[in-house]
Parts: sequence; structure tokens; C-alpha cells
Amino acid sequence: MTGPVPQASAVRRREVIDALRRGTVPQAGLDLLAVGLGRFEVALDDDLATASRGGAAFHAIRGDYGSGKTFFARWLAERAKRAGLATAEVQISETETPLHRLETVYRRLTERLTTATHQPSALRAVVDSWFYTLEEEVLDAGEVDEEDEAGLAEAVDALMERRLAEVARTTPAFAAALRGYRRAVAAGDGATAEALIAWLGGQKSVAASARRTAGVRGDLDHFAALGFLQGLLTVLRDCGHPGLLLVLDEIETLQRVRGDVREKGLNALRQLLDEIDAGRFPGLFLVITGTPAFYDGQQGAQRLAPLAQRLATDFTTDPRFDSPRAVQLRLAGFDLPHLGELGRAVRNLYREEARHPDRISERVDDAYIGDLAVAVTGGLGGKVGVAPRVFLRKLVADVLDRVDEFEDFDPRLHYAFTVTSSELTETERNAAAGSADGIELELP
Repeated sequence: MTGPVPQASAVRRREVIDALRRGTVPQAGLDLLAVGLGRFEVALDDDLATASRGGAAFHAIRGDYGSGKTFFARWLAERAKRAGLATAEVQISETETPLHRLETVYRRLTERLTTATHQPSALRAVVDSWFYTLEEEVLDAGEVDEEDEAGLAEAVDALMERRLAEVARTTPAFAAALRGYRRAVAAGDGATAEALIAWLGGQKSVAASARRTAGVRGDLDHFAALGFLQGLLTVLRDCGHPGLLLVLDEIETLQRVRGDVREKGLNALRQLLDEIDAGRFPGLFLVITGTPAFYDGQQGAQRLAPLAQRLATDFTTDPRFDSPRAVQLRLAGFDLPHLGELGRAVRNLYREEARHPDRISERVDDAYIGDLAVAVTGGLGGKVGVAPRVFLRKLVADVLDRVDEFEDFDPRLHYAFTVTSSELTETERNAAAGSADGIELELP
């Protein structure tokens, strides 16, 4: 899909353009920019449907820098939210979110938990919605009068226990914290309620008094994290979100950590995949992203044979015949035609919000966008794969904004593509072959 969809709101268009101007991947509205992803749509929608029905799904996204892994993950997250699922994107890092500490991964998950109606963190909204749903179910059964507060509370507690029975067998603390939260809300004790929601989200340093109120102790640990994830999926399902899309981004950082930490991280990933296969997480759609070096190299997945076997995918055939249902999905990255197509989509999107749309169409025509794509790619050592971020930022901030703002600005006459080292990432600087003082390329 390219170009803006007719029903795109002004707010969505503006959010996308503002993010591109900053040189970042937009948090929403990615369907307005999706180029080359159509071949994945049917298979991924089937996976989302599987998760919605109580199954589970997994994919490993594979691509070099600039191939669009983060874009792909957020595009998929938008599709998941439209299907009713909750989503969370967690960036794996050596210090902030090490993969071998699943309690930290769970904490980041709850911090970034999002639904179609709630921004991060949506945890408290989800829990409140769950209790409301339980109350409605009790009242609909007609066994308790709405005016009987004590009877209603007792019936809701009993229904909660039945829903969490399986979770409580392995992780009783999750159910205990929910009970404590409900009592605190009913008593008007906002501080205790906030503290228990934080504890349910895996936060550390929660007041001991709040934990005692709920009958729980200590902080979440590695082994309880999976149980808490199981409990969260139960709560999500009961309050109208049939599943959760969890994206573990930049998993290739495992290659750069100390050897023993790497082994623990790889084993944690293998454990998570095994639990998914065993049916422990109904409704979970797990996606990881990484570079080819992580999947194929001896410092990555190949270091742990059972994990390598689970991720194994045949890429010896022509990329045109890659199956969108495979465990690993290969992102080919951008070539010049795709870069031009993306540029035209952004130009069309910008034109919808421009003060002078006719000027945008006239001065930033398809031919100029193609010339700019060639110039940016040339300035980055001819490597199209690392060009999209820089290309889109320059197109929006240096060209489209000026054409719209200044009546006499003609990008062919008044603009030469220039990039300085300070505005590039390390990978982009390497591609630019050491042009630290800037590159100027005259556009024809």
C-alpha cells in the first residue's frame, strides 16, 4: 500500500510527518507508509486470528540495518490493535533490559503495554476494565442484586478465583495482588491501589505496607515472570483483548554481551519458545527482530543448538519465494525503486496537510523525488539499505517544509543535499565513508 488512505485523519497524518521530520519511526499511522509489506499481510493476519482464538504464534524478523525491522514491528502492532489485541514493544539492551532477566522484560512489557484505546502504560486501565467486566457478568447472571454491594463483591471475587485458578496454581502472588488491588479500590485507598498495580507490573521498591495488605512479599523474580505473563494474558482476554503481540526488538545485542550473560539470554529465549509451544500462553503472539549475524553467527543463535533448530529457515532460494509463514521472515530492505515509492507516499501524505498543496505537487514531483533518492544513496556510499531514515528526514524537513513555507523556494535551484556526521548514526557514518564535514551533491 502506498500513499495516504482516504479516511486518514489529519491527526494521524500530522503524527507521521512530525516523526519523519525528527528522523524517527512513527508510533502510529504506519499503514500510510507501508511499502513492500503486502506479501506478509495474509499470513500475519492469520497469526493474529490464531492468537485471538486462544492459540499462540511466533516469528523471527531478519534484516540488516535499514531494512525496516522496527517499522515492520510497529506496522504489525497497528494491525494487532485493529484486531483487538494489546501490544508491547520491548527493546533488548545489555544494561536496561537484558534478555536473561525475564522479570525485567516483563516489567518493560507492562510499561509499554498499549491497546487501541489506551497509551502506555495501559496496565491499570486493563485491570480496571477486567473487574468491570467481571461485575457485569455477575449482574447479567441475575444471581446478585446491584444494590447488594457486599454480595456483589463476594460474587466477583468468586468469579475472579475461577478465572485465575490455573494461574494461581503456579503463581499465587499474581491473584493475591489482584485481590488486594480490588480491596484497596473499594476502600478508597488510592496509594495502596497504585502500589499494587506497580507490583503487578513488576516494578521494584513497592512499599512493604502495600505488599502486606495483599499478602505478597518481595519483588518479581525471573521464575515468576512467566507466571505473571500468563496471568496478564488471562486478564486481557477477559476484558475484551483476546491476545497480546509482544515484540522483542534488537535481540542481536546478545552478541555484544559477556559470554555467560549471552548463554543465559539465549537459554531464556529458548525457554520462552518452549513454553509457547507447550501452550502455556494462549493468546500470545511473540515477535523478535535481529540481524542475519544473530541468526547465523556463532555469537548468536547458533551458539545454542536447540534454539538454532527452532529458528532454522531455508534462505537458499530466491527471496521472491520466501514463505510469509516461515519461522524467520526476511526483510530485503530498500532498493532505489522502493525508496522512490516511499518518498512519493510521504509527499502525498504531506500534501494533504500542506498550506500550498499545488506548490508541493509542482516542485516536488516524482522525478525530483527519484533524484533526491539517488543523491542520498550516493552520499551514504551507495548503500540504499541505510538511506531511508536520512532520505525521509531530508525530504520532509529540508525540501517539503521549505517549499510549503517559502513561495520562491525551488529545491532544484536552492537546495543541495548535505549531510553532516553529527546527524548520522554510527552505521550511517560508516556508509558515508568518512565524510565527516558533509557531502554536497547537486541535483539535476
